Amino acid sequence: MYIIPMNVTSKGIHGILVDDESRCQHYHTKLDIIANRCSVCRKLYACYQCHDQLEDHPFGPVNPSDPDSVMCGVCGRTFSYNEYHQCCSCPDCGSTFNPRCSLHKDIYANG
Repeated sequence: MYIIPMNVTSKGIHGILVDDESRCQHYHTKLDIIANRCSVCRKLYACYQCHDQLEDHPFGPVNPSDPDSVMCGVCGRTFSYNEYHQCCSCPDCGSTFNPRCSLHKDIYANG
């Protein structure tokens, strides 16, 4: 039996081989620094693939206005998916987000 190497960062971000800025086995470029909250288990995950491999339910998209549905993996600031979707970098630490993450909007947020 193969055991998946799950870990949780000091910021509470779950994932597979996730680093201190929320990069994981699946997404690990310099810009992959966002963690998203699952609406079902309410845990922050580095990506939906990590979530789906480690949990017993599929990733549940959040209401886009939920205030703590996204976290910057660099500084730990949380914000709503709507706030995150409107900016290209963290308003607190200035770290740039991966613009290609918008391709997964339908997985992470409703509507």
